[in-house]
Amino acid sequence: MTMRVKDWMRRRPVTISPHETLRTAWRIIREHRIRHLPVVEQGRLVGIVTDRDLRHALPSRAASLEMHEVAFLAEKVRIWEVMARAVVTIHRDAPIEEAAHLLLKYRIGGLPVVKGETLVGIITKTDLLRALIHRQQGQAPRQPSRKTARKPQRRSSARS
Repeated sequence: MTMRVKDWMRRRPVTISPHETLRTAWRIIREHRIRHLPVVEQGRLVGIVTDRDLRHALPSRAASLEMHEVAFLAEKVRIWEVMARAVVTIHRDAPIEEAAHLLLKYRIGGLPVVKGETLVGIITKTDLLRALIHRQQGQAPRQPSRKTARKPQRRSSARS
């Protein structure tokens, strides 16, 4: 039995408008614990922005800017200025092996799932790993929970 993207994708992905700010994008990414944020305008997928894009758009911590200056920049830069416009996408009925191939070929971590120009979901490396594990265990697909496990906090190396 062929596993399809539609069986493993996340439906109704969190999105952002190209007119929003970097600060808004950071808030969304942190709040939802995601790394890929499709950019949608008037119902059409027009781009994608990742946590890496956002990090590269702001000055490094080594820069001589004060925190309020970085915050000011984050409020001025718009998503359309930093988003990738040439988005690699996949159709919901494609086999998951095709999704895996595209992720490897383009060295990306997620694929917006489209029907025409309309975004209907997103599939990530994590979703494909989940599918692989379920295939190995002979289980049926199930929609992922919005709740995800949190990474353990690093302990300070300073000793008291």
